[in-house]
Amino acid sequence: MNIAKAFERLAPVLSVLPASIDSGNSSGATISSRRRPRLSASQRSFLKLQGRYMGTMRALSRIDQAKVKAVRKRSGIQAAISRAQRLAAK
Repeated sequence: MNIAKAFERLAPVLSVLPASIDSGNSSGATISSRRRPRLSASQRSFLKLQGRYMGTMRALSRIDQAKVKAVRKRSGIQAAISRAQRLAAK
């Protein structure tokens, strides 16, 4: 298929697009009125730790994940992250 035919097929689709896409918003998404939540420093640091924990868990097998979950329950999230990193390295 050549480019001219592709544009001929695309033109009718583009002409019926809603006006919200054409209003200067380049991504095509509408602007939401939802506010961004305000996080305290402790909440933000907890979310960072949680992200590190989840990222390290993703690389592990189910058996290793169970081991890390047990460490987290017993010793906390920092110990669980370091254990997961050691298990991922082997």
